[in-house]
Amino acid sequence: MASKVIPWYKKKRVSQVKTDYAYHHTKSSVKQQTERKSSSSVSQVQAQATEAMTEPAYTIPVFRERTAEGTEEYQRVATNVGKGLTVIQEELRRMRIATKVQVDSLAIQREVKDMMAKRVDYLDEIPKMPDFVVALRPHTVWEKTPVKLFCTVQGNPRPIVKWYKGGVPVDPLSIPGKYKIENKYGVHSLIISRCVVSDTAEYSAVATNPHGTATSKATVTVKRASGAGESCHLGLVPHLTEIHPSKLEVTLLDRFSVSFGVEGSSTSLVCSMVVVPDLPNIPPLAQWYRDDKLLKPSKLVEMTVGGGVARLTLPHLAKDDEGLYTLRIFTKDGTAEHSAYLFVSDAAPSTAGAPGAPMSVKAYDINSDYVLVAWKPPNTVNEAAITGYFVDRCEAGSDKWVQCNDAPVKICKYPVHGLSLGHSYHFRVRAVNSAGISRPSRKSEKVTALDAAESERLQVIKIEGKYDIVIKDDDLEGYITIPGEPTDVHASEIFKSYVVLSWKPPSPRGRAPLWYVIEKCIAGTGAWQRINTAVKLHSPRYPVFDLQDGQKYQFRVYSVNMYGSSEASAPSEPIQKVDEDGVPSAPGQVIATRNTKSSVFVQWEAPKHLKNLIGYYIDGRVVGAKEWFPCNHKPFKHTRFVVHGLIPGETYAFRVQAVNLFGLSEESQESSPIAVEPALATPSAPFGITMLSCDGSSITLAWRSPKHCGGSKVNAYYIDKRNADTLVWKEVNLTGVTERICTVDNLTEGTFYEFKVQAANMAGVGVPSAPSAPMKCEAWTMEEPGPAYDLSFSEVRSHSLVILWKAPVYTGASAVTGYFVDMAKKGSSEFVTLNQEAVSHRYLQVTSLEEGETYVFRVRSVNGSGVGKPSQLSEPVCAKALAGTKEIVAGVDEETGDVFLSLEACEICETSKFVWSKNYKPIGDCPRVAVTAKGRTSRLTFSNPDKDDLGRYSVVVTDTDGVSASHTLTEDALNTMLELSYAIRHPIVPLKHGLNYEVLEKGHVRFWLQAVKLSPSVSYRFIVNDKEVTSGEGHKISHDVATGIIQMTVDHFTRANEGTYTVQIHDGKAKTQSSLVLVGDVFKVALKEAEFQRKEHIRKQGPHFSEYLYFTVTEDCTVMLACKMANVKKETTFHWYKEDDEIVPETPPNVMSGACALPIPLFSRKDQGIFKAVLSDDRGKDTSHFDVSGQVFDDIISAIAKIAGASASDLVLQCTPEGIRLQCYMKYYTEEMKTVWKHKESKIASSEKMRIGGTAEMAWMQICDPSDKEKGHYSIEISDGVQTHTRTFDLSGQAYTDAYEEYLRLKAAAFAEKNRGRVVGGLPDVVTIMEEKSLSLTCTVWGEPTPEVTWFKNEQEVASTEHTKVTFDGGKFASLVINKVTPDDSGKYSINVRNKYGGEFVEITVSVYRHGEKIPEPKLGHPKTPAATPAATPAATPVPPKSPAPPSKTPTPTPSKSQTPAPSIKSPTPASTPASTPAPKSPTPAPKSPTPAPKSPTPAPKSPTPTPSRGVKSPTPPRFMKSPTPPRK
Repeated sequence: MASKVIPWYKKKRVSQVKTDYAYHHTKSSVKQQTERKSSSSVSQVQAQATEAMTEPAYTIPVFRERTAEGTEEYQRVATNVGKGLTVIQEELRRMRIATKVQVDSLAIQREVKDMMAKRVDYLDEIPKMPDFVVALRPHTVWEKTPVKLFCTVQGNPRPIVKWYKGGVPVDPLSIPGKYKIENKYGVHSLIISRCVVSDTAEYSAVATNPHGTATSKATVTVKRASGAGESCHLGLVPHLTEIHPSKLEVTLLDRFSVSFGVEGSSTSLVCSMVVVPDLPNIPPLAQWYRDDKLLKPSKLVEMTVGGGVARLTLPHLAKDDEGLYTLRIFTKDGTAEHSAYLFVSDAAPSTAGAPGAPMSVKAYDINSDYVLVAWKPPNTVNEAAITGYFVDRCEAGSDKWVQCNDAPVKICKYPVHGLSLGHSYHFRVRAVNSAGISRPSRKSEKVTALDAAESERLQVIKIEGKYDIVIKDDDLEGYITIPGEPTDVHASEIFKSYVVLSWKPPSPRGRAPLWYVIEKCIAGTGAWQRINTAVKLHSPRYPVFDLQDGQKYQFRVYSVNMYGSSEASAPSEPIQKVDEDGVPSAPGQVIATRNTKSSVFVQWEAPKHLKNLIGYYIDGRVVGAKEWFPCNHKPFKHTRFVVHGLIPGETYAFRVQAVNLFGLSEESQESSPIAVEPALATPSAPFGITMLSCDGSSITLAWRSPKHCGGSKVNAYYIDKRNADTLVWKEVNLTGVTERICTVDNLTEGTFYEFKVQAANMAGVGVPSAPSAPMKCEAWTMEEPGPAYDLSFSEVRSHSLVILWKAPVYTGASAVTGYFVDMAKKGSSEFVTLNQEAVSHRYLQVTSLEEGETYVFRVRSVNGSGVGKPSQLSEPVCAKALAGTKEIVAGVDEETGDVFLSLEACEICETSKFVWSKNYKPIGDCPRVAVTAKGRTSRLTFSNPDKDDLGRYSVVVTDTDGVSASHTLTEDALNTMLELSYAIRHPIVPLKHGLNYEVLEKGHVRFWLQAVKLSPSVSYRFIVNDKEVTSGEGHKISHDVATGIIQMTVDHFTRANEGTYTVQIHDGKAKTQSSLVLVGDVFKVALKEAEFQRKEHIRKQGPHFSEYLYFTVTEDCTVMLACKMANVKKETTFHWYKEDDEIVPETPPNVMSGACALPIPLFSRKDQGIFKAVLSDDRGKDTSHFDVSGQVFDDIISAIAKIAGASASDLVLQCTPEGIRLQCYMKYYTEEMKTVWKHKESKIASSEKMRIGGTAEMAWMQICDPSDKEKGHYSIEISDGVQTHTRTFDLSGQAYTDAYEEYLRLKAAAFAEKNRGRVVGGLPDVVTIMEEKSLSLTCTVWGEPTPEVTWFKNEQEVASTEHTKVTFDGGKFASLVINKVTPDDSGKYSINVRNKYGGEFVEITVSVYRHGEKIPEPKLGHPKTPAATPAATPAATPVPPKSPAPPSKTPTPTPSKSQTPAPSIKSPTPASTPASTPAPKSPTPAPKSPTPAPKSPTPAPKSPTPTPSRGVKSPTPPRFMKSPTPPRK
């Protein structure tokens, strides 16, 4: 269903610009040169011109220029015009005959011209090959300038023109922006922008149609200026004739219309035009005006002209922008103008009910430290009256606003003082009322605080007529020290809020800086008192605010400078603070008349007392509504105004208020109600005359309705005919035809005839239509049917519409059996048939349309002989719904229960009617339905609906822009509405809740029920055991209409209250009752609860527990016993007990907090017992017991298990020398938790083989001395009674093998690790040495028994020779010494140290470089370390190692707590040593990486790549399955 129609004046809070196309103003004026006269006459002419141009849109028609009495008489006659309808129709007939005689006489004079035009038309229909009327001409242009080639070609059909450059087609898309091809009004043009030398070529235009081809060629030569890189072909630059914009011919096309905006949004006014010639570098001269004031480009006003469009953009709308906007284009023949009004409404206020922002803030009387700010007040319609204004100032370039006045000023002027000389300021104003402060106004233009008197002290003297000499008064005064006294002290502004003093500066003044001192006294007393003591006053203006009401004051002023003070000025006249004037009187009579279908013309009498009138505010309201809406938002100066944006067909009343600087006057009297309708006029011309049938002596015609009915219903059509070879028109009918179809008889067969039609309404006969195409009177004999006619549209929406038509008059050889509907986009000739099979009915719903696209349709009739002639094309229809369109609503009347369909039209006029149809056949008078209309709403009511009423219902609102809708009534929807109708006609009081009871705090029992809705006139009664109970002692009966609750409260509920309770309700026509049986066990439960509540009430008179002891478990698994208490005081004591033994917690309980808690950490079975909390003081004692045992104990353990189980980590495998252990970490673990270990789904019991245990942080299960039997799937299950938390581990396959090996390794590791062979330290990773030096690799080894030592080079064992000497001293020191190393000695060296428990394999990389070569870069990923070249001792410089081990390929979690010691890796080598032997490694073992090392104790003999940088390899590396202590969750 569509949304409700909301007029523009209720959308003022929506930041959106809308446009009303109902009003526009266009005029053309010819430039006139007048002789300039005296300045007085010029100003008078300007004033008259301004007055005449202030509102050019509102030209009053002659019939509107009446006196007040004449207007009343007009309205009376218009109201009662129906009474004289017969007389008016006779008069219209007489006028029509006289008018037709005049029209015929004029037609005869134009007949020759018409015939000549027809001959031209006939010539146009003759096929013709293309011919260039205006051929291309050659051009010679300069580089970087544009050139335009154009030609005019004719032919029939219209030729297609293609452009070529040197025989190659010109493609504008190949070089974007280079070429532009246009075709306007038959002129074809090619524009080349910024020509270059390469554009020199022969260009041709080729025109083609089916009858031939024509070509026009021209050469374009592009020249380069001298000195631009090429020789100049032309010696002189050609002289181009200057073309002024005023020499262009401009025709306005699409014009901007009345627009609506909101403060803070933006809008654009756009007017398209045709410019001849269209020169891109010379756009037309366009000027924009607001209320006849020329606008200039600024940040708030953006103007562009070009490309056939003139655009004015207002990026930041304010109410200052409201007004009449005029576009003036200077043309060859004068000016072309267009005007339209822009309305700007208030933005949403910051506070609801706050007034709108003031506007038109300006600064006057600018001085060095003083300025007078003035503004216009906003309109207040439904808001509270404005109580004052705040004025703010801001220095230019800053965003900091400072409030100028502490208290709101009540008039629209305020003197701002205390400004700084030479500084620039902006000002803004905010309005205040009882609801709050408005949004700030738009800031004023920038003003600079300057001494106005300074410029008056300058004199300009001309010497010899061309030299200016500037002389200051200081030069003429001589040397003056003490200034003279000021003169002419008077009050320039007198208001209740303030008085502004003004005076003339002293003369002589002197050159020293000057300031003023002001004194005041009560008139006649002579007691002078200085008033400006705070600041120095530099301006001859000063506002005085603190004068007493009713007192008269005198003022005098002193001039002061650095040399002293002048004498006092003469005292002013007595001044009293009082308003000089007030608001204007109310405007006079307000008269509203028709204007357009969405606007009304309002005029009024000016107030009797204008009092410096600023303008008027016009308000409107819908008749019957209480709220008014503003019609304008900026004071309007004239006494006539056109109110736009109204709902067509709605009835409004208007009022006016006058505005001056004191505010708004009283409202005028309301105007008489007026419906929004177009002003009465004759209808426009019919169109679309088509022939429907011909029998040789008569022709049946049809035509389309006028587009504009003239404000009243078209009641007659008149047809004229003529022979196509003659000039004289003859009337066909003297009596008007009411239908749009007519058969013209007495025709001559074989003759061509033309026809024209005129429409008539109450205002008279309209203009005739254009003559139809010649129609030959020849009998139709074809077997196919004639064309359908009168194509119309209904229910036009964004993606669908319904097309309707009338059956053809000529049916052919047999009856019409169906219709085909074709559709095409506007401008296209490619029609698409919408229905594959002919439809028998005369309507079709068209779907899948593109929103905003325009379409045309045609209909073809079908009979047994075939498909007939297509109908005339329909009018183009745009797939877009009317603004505010609503759909048909199906409902049930709440009062009568009638089932109805209803439509609220978004548009209506006085002559509109609602035409209802079922399946697109008019319903007419039918006893099954009744049609009623009220205002803009029509209702179709079913008398006795049943299945025969199912179908598609549609309604069309006549004399509108296509307001229509449809609704399909289905069986389900009808059944639902019939059920609702029955409920309305047989009403009951619907209940939300039946009769029920509840026990209240003091043991009172409340019986209640709740109805869905109750009216204030509801009546009811309570019946208990067949006796009516009334409100009295022991019973309280009441109801609440708002909530629908009816209740009865029994104060003392006893055994005597057992029985049946009933409530009977009567509410208007509806009634109901509800009962409650309260006997037996149900009554006993209620009685027990009532007695308990009475006892509870007594207990709660002293300190008591509002919540007894209960337990909670915190996130860290601490058990808390908690309780809440009430009605306590400082003297109330609180004690904890367990098994009657008092518990003293670390933190004493604080009873005043209302809650106490006892923490029990590490809860286990030892904490079982009865806990007790005792609360007591002098008013009484209360005790709460809590038995922590049995089910309670199990619940606590379950709560702990819930938190602990959720925090449990995955099972972790930890190998120990004793066996394999599975561990599960959690927040807290106790043996009382329901924890089950399983192996292969079998529960595990703790034994010597399988040990189960745990700590406060984890649960574990250890397999001692594992074997293959212990392989399999293990899991731990932690149950909290509701959920079981399971963690698993699969100890089988490779996992078991690795774990078992790790267990065996760890078992032997304790012994083996102590005694295996190892390199304690001394070897580097990398050695770089110069040729001819000696290299010594020495290390310390250890092992028990003594290990064997073997050296390798490139994986080959090294034998001891003279060049390479291997030694092993004392079973402790192993050395490899190479004498006079050569490049052949470079390679990978290693030492293997081992005994029966194992050993280590250490690698060293040796690089030998020649003398003078660059030291080679370190390899194997080690950091760069330059090798030292010792002067005396030939030693190598070892390179420090990098990381202890490369990362493992298999990801292994890093243990947080290492529980297995790791063997030593490599220790960093010192940076330098004094000897050739590398420094020994640190003897302290470092932690080993958990990454497994290769198992091989010896190097792989076939490895083609060097071993990784890890220097130490263990033959029995440690293995880690998972971290023994993973991070806790």
